[in-house]
Amino acid sequence: MAEPFVHPTAVVDEGAALGPDARIWHFSHVCSGARIGAGSVLGQNVYVGPQVQIGAGCKIQNNVSVYEGVELEDDVFVGPSAVFTNVRTPRAHVSRKAEFDLTRVGRYVTIGANATVVCGVTLAEGAFVAAGAVVTQDVPPYVLMQGAPARAVGHMCRCGARLPEGEAPRCARCGQGYRAREGGGLELAASGSPSSE
Repeated sequence: MAEPFVHPTAVVDEGAALGPDARIWHFSHVCSGARIGAGSVLGQNVYVGPQVQIGAGCKIQNNVSVYEGVELEDDVFVGPSAVFTNVRTPRAHVSRKAEFDLTRVGRYVTIGANATVVCGVTLAEGAFVAAGAVVTQDVPPYVLMQGAPARAVGHMCRCGARLPEGEAPRCARCGQGYRAREGGGLELAASGSPSSE
């Protein structure tokens, strides 16, 4: 694996940790204490706050701020200008730094362009947030969320294809099977795995 790449215009504070093959592009800022996993890519003008954890293989597109209190697991995609928050009741004249609400983003999650994720929610593995959606509640695994406020409108495969409705859908693109999960959403069926593209 190669050393991480940091564009000359990017700022990586002392105490930040970059994994092998990580790429930090133009005008981005990674704060002290942040950890960027192997192979993750930060596009132009991305801000990563102190103590933020970003897993391996993530792709964070241009103009995204990942504030303290947000955790991204491996293989998360965050579209251009998507927004995370970390305080539900901000006031300029009242410090809320001790009140950050933790936001957890699970493996394989996609967050579309200009979507907003309100703090304190969990986006479970494989959840898919459509462009422009406003997420105000937890999202079960492999559920597709649309609208403002966002609501469940279907399910998505780990490979990114929309799944047919039903108790045990199978992806037409990659063949991965799913089954309904207690508590909502889907889980992978025992056999099959999506092909990589």
